[in-house]
Amino acid sequence: MSSEKGNVSRTRPQRYQNARAFKNDKYDTSARLKKINAKLHDGVCQHCKGILEWRVKFSKYKLLSKPKKCVKCLQKTVKDPYHIICRPCAGKLEICAKCGKEAEIVIPIDKGQDKTESVTTKDGQESSGLEDELDFDTNFSSADNDEDSAGLEERFKSMNFERIAI
Repeated sequence: MSSEKGNVSRTRPQRYQNARAFKNDKYDTSARLKKINAKLHDGVCQHCKGILEWRVKFSKYKLLSKPKKCVKCLQKTVKDPYHIICRPCAGKLEICAKCGKEAEIVIPIDKGQDKTESVTTKDGQESSGLEDELDFDTNFSSADNDEDSAGLEERFKSMNFERIAI
């Protein structure tokens, strides 16, 4: 048997072989999958890059729903899945953002294209770019909350609550 201890030589070829290679976008044509397929894995070593590409190729790559904590600066700034170190720390220390080793970085983190940079919009609100990457659509500006809370308070006071016996 091939599972026998110490049996490293196989006498026959593989019995069943796929006729066609697996396609991760054959049935799933969502925007999420297109975003995952187009993602550039930068700031990681060659080994980790291969792991991430395998995950993408076989539909095992899952996006984060919320940022994780960086092991270097202890802030919730890790926005890439399967990474343990945030982009600024990995770029500053020149280490792999996934495994944390000082191996040669295949594609270095580009400072100009850092998605975590703060950008001020024409409304004067500050945006970190995280909403685009993680598909968040919440807005926590203080002016909107004051107006909404006042309107809700008025509606609540105008409601008539009656107790009905069943």
